[in-house]
Amino acid sequence: MRHGNGIRRAALATTAVTAFAAAVTGILPGTAMAASATSSAPPPACAASALQVSAWQAANRPVGTGTGAAVVEFTNVSGRTCVLKGHPTVAGAGNGSPSQNTPLKVTPTGKAATVTVRPHGKAWVKLTFVQVQGEADGYCVSGNTPSTYPTMVIGLPSSGKHQVALDDGVWAECDDKVTATPVTAVKPS
Repeated sequence: MRHGNGIRRAALATTAVTAFAAAVTGILPGTAMAASATSSAPPPACAASALQVSAWQAANRPVGTGTGAAVVEFTNVSGRTCVLKGHPTVAGAGNGSPSQNTPLKVTPTGKAATVTVRPHGKAWVKLTFVQVQGEADGYCVSGNTPSTYPTMVIGLPSSGKHQVALDDGVWAECDDKVTATPVTAVKPS
């Protein structure tokens, strides 16, 4: 019996020392390698399902009656940090069928950098369109007919495509061209 109590005391002492070491270092035995490997790995690209997308007309936009420029906001709705990077692809949504989308020619501006987006964090792109002129149906300076779309499809490298409506109207543009900033952590105006 005494021998059993001695083993029990030794086990309790070992447990106490282990608990003290864990409290001091913050690492449990056997987890040191996993903890350091996890913290040094970069976050993955944001999955399409991790992003909620919204858009509105930009405060600073070209003169005209169309959309002119829009800010597209990507909110990380997942519980994990992820990254966004690059310039978007843009297409006018083909109502009811992705094969009917109208791709816009994107002219990228600025240098793309990786943007880390924490849970509930945000990142943005700004799109500047060839502006529609005039009243009513408007006109394009080029002579082309203006295009309007209830929604646009905005794609991001490794983060999927997102169909989004403007919060204050329809997307209106000329010539199927758009200038796009890269994803940024700074909200554009």
